[in-house]
Amino acid sequence: MRYTFLGPAGTFTETALLAVPEVATSERFPSNSVPGALNAVRAGDADAAMVPIENSVEGGVTATLDAIALDNSLRIVREILVPIQFVLVAREHISLENITKISTHTHAWAQVRAWAEQRVPDAEYIPGPSTAGAALGLLTEHPPYDAAICAPAVAKTHPELKVLEENIGDNKHAVTRFVLVAKNPEIPAATGADKTTLAIPLPEDRPGALLELLEQFSTRGINLSRIESRPTGAFLGSYFFSVDIDGHIYDARVRDALRGLHRVSPDIQFLGSYPRADSRPTNIDPIHNEDSFDAARAWVETLFPQGRPENLQH
Repeated sequence: MRYTFLGPAGTFTETALLAVPEVATSERFPSNSVPGALNAVRAGDADAAMVPIENSVEGGVTATLDAIALDNSLRIVREILVPIQFVLVAREHISLENITKISTHTHAWAQVRAWAEQRVPDAEYIPGPSTAGAALGLLTEHPPYDAAICAPAVAKTHPELKVLEENIGDNKHAVTRFVLVAKNPEIPAATGADKTTLAIPLPEDRPGALLELLEQFSTRGINLSRIESRPTGAFLGSYFFSVDIDGHIYDARVRDALRGLHRVSPDIQFLGSYPRADSRPTNIDPIHNEDSFDAARAWVETLFPQGRPENLQH
């Protein structure tokens, strides 16, 4: 197996990838961006890619939500949760008052804003490709900034980087969710503690359109753990909904919901069913469990005393 991840080495994404047991003995290589990592899978250069998809502070990672919904060939097969801590590093020990420019990834900067306003209020923020990429940029001959914000692992791997401040995140309990994405893989077995990810285009911009989609979940007792709207890029006002639901496509209630969603939004994309990283079982009301769906199906069949009508196709 060949794995890729949002690089360079030392990113939180690599930490997430290394949490997958089989990765330690497999080939892995960094990609410069989330779309680049996913395109490596599409092209067959990698068998799977680890990418960030959601942060407990900032919400969804838009680059991943958009890139994974480009086509229906990619599937999420696993999720990993990584606690997030940040350090401020520089090439040499300098005082915070002398820092004029700081670089890091946009999601990292959003998680240290309060710290930055208090400790380096006059410093200019320079967007970086990743936290590790920003830190390693300090090691170039003429870095365009004075300091970077990255994971502690980067500073440990590169002792030439000097840690100026530790644990600078505004939320000390921040967690980022990462997903392992493969091309047309087998669907992981249901565990009873699963998630399913969907991309659902809004078929028509009119009153009640979103409600029609949400009703497909509520009437079947399916909880939405995440829902975000993203522009399709087709034209202004054209959106799709990126959704995570509690349950697995092998669950009767989920399959039934997908049938209903397809009638409302025929371009819906199934992006994978996979085990939850926290292993928290899904709570299912008795009227929505497998037995209730089987009993309802059996009852309908009894309504045809002469057997199933020949002209009944479904």
